[in-house]
Amino acid sequence: MYHLITEASFDSAHFLSGYDGKCSNLHGHCWRVVAEIEKEKLEVTGQLRGMVVDFGDFKRDLNKLINSFDHTLIIEAGSLKGSTLTALSEEEFQVVEVPFCPTAEEFARYFYTCLTDIGYQVGRMTVYETPNNCAAYTGEADNGI
Repeated sequence: MYHLITEASFDSAHFLSGYDGKCSNLHGHCWRVVAEIEKEKLEVTGQLRGMVVDFGDFKRDLNKLINSFDHTLIIEAGSLKGSTLTALSEEEFQVVEVPFCPTAEEFARYFYTCLTDIGYQVGRMTVYETPNNCAAYTGEADNGI
């Protein structure tokens, strides 16, 4: 099995709605996203002969995915009052609503799914929210939470 790994990063703010602890307050991270794809055999013909995929395409697709989160406030849908969202919009802050709690675990699954949906055979997606703390998702035994 061949494995290709690339990584990218983005800076954003978030908070964990309903959480009892420091992370319930607005705070920021420099998120590091490490994507690993896998394939049993290399391409045998054409421009990609001897490769799993073109690293440039792989890196471009990962960056395209995470760039929409860079320098934004990421919120779980429904976690802020409408008046708060209006005020943030009037101040021209970039807010990204996601349908999940914006944790490293959920982002790992989200990025895994997004890359899978565009055709990559993702083996593991790892998301660091600090240099020492990360969550990884492999797609195995997904219980749909």
